[in-house]
Amino acid sequence: MDLVFGICNIAVAPLRSDKSDRAEMVSQLLFGDFVEVLGVEDNWCLVENAADNYQGWMDFKQLTPISEKDYILLKEQFTLAPLQFDNVIKCPDGSIIHLNPGSNLPFFSNATCILGDATYSVEFTPLSSPINSEKIETTAKFFLNAPYLWGGRNILGIDCSGFTQVVFKLHGINLKRDASMQAENGELVAFLTEGRLGDLAFFDNEEGKITHVGILLNNHEIIHASGKVRIDPIDDQGIYNKDLGKYTHKLRIIRRMF
Repeated sequence: MDLVFGICNIAVAPLRSDKSDRAEMVSQLLFGDFVEVLGVEDNWCLVENAADNYQGWMDFKQLTPISEKDYILLKEQFTLAPLQFDNVIKCPDGSIIHLNPGSNLPFFSNATCILGDATYSVEFTPLSSPINSEKIETTAKFFLNAPYLWGGRNILGIDCSGFTQVVFKLHGINLKRDASMQAENGELVAFLTEGRLGDLAFFDNEEGKITHVGILLNNHEIIHASGKVRIDPIDDQGIYNKDLGKYTHKLRIIRRMF
């Protein structure tokens, strides 16, 4: 199969650690996410997501081939499915796809988007510019109670860094995929008391590795994905889970992305 660049053609496609449906899901592509294909074996493609350079294996049937020219042009576009549940597009065969907030709408024009040679009818008003950063609390709270899913990036299953990544994408800020990668960017905030809405707080394990991330609502509350997307108190020690009655995550650093 001659496939060098591709674009995700379903609502959510798993990226796996190996070329098997039984392999661990390490991340997901949303509709319109575009990738470089690094290798092909049988029905599987090793891909690198253009947005965050994250790699994984996926079923080739979930990709539509695109040209290198389109791959480059897509990097300059910002047209997304907005923060709502009724994001419906109509496929060329008349069937529909329900899109997750933050999904890309490639080459959007006149209520259509284009994947390769296929044109899809867009049945909603897309987000054509980033949400104002002052509204990040509203964006984050849209995902409240979304269930935790390792590798997830959508409203029906999301992990801690997938949550922060999608929320910030809607605000025009591209984050890397994993918490430890996200912690390498932004401006360091020296103390929690200086934290403000939208700052990212990172937490480490006993070995000192950053394993968790959440979004500060203020300097004493955080919204994060742990079991589900939830709001918990935070202090210099870390996150205090009100339901469990104990600290669950040890605070390491705080970063400001905008």
